[in-house]
Amino acid sequence: MTAEELLNDVRNYLDITYSDTDGDTKLIGIITRGMAYLDAKAGKTLDYGKEGQSRALLLDYCRYARNSVLELFEQNFHSELIMLRIGVQTDEYAEDNGFI
Repeated sequence: MTAEELLNDVRNYLDITYSDTDGDTKLIGIITRGMAYLDAKAGKTLDYGKEGQSRALLLDYCRYARNSVLELFEQNFHSELIMLRIGVQTDEYAEDNGFI
């Protein structure tokens, strides 16, 4: 899923109800950077189109970035980021060994 496709979901999560083309451009950049950040933390490209941990983390990343407190994101979501990485590694192990 692309940042443009996620824009309305992010706008809804952030309670942005007004039209703002410049703001949307900024949000698309935030979403893109958030996806790259979380993909790097997870070690693979994640699916942000379905409800789950990766989508929830992306929405919160966008919230922190929009409120100019991104430096606190990793600190406040440290355990969730570790769980994300462990989940990816567990899935990869299971696939590699024929468990799923």
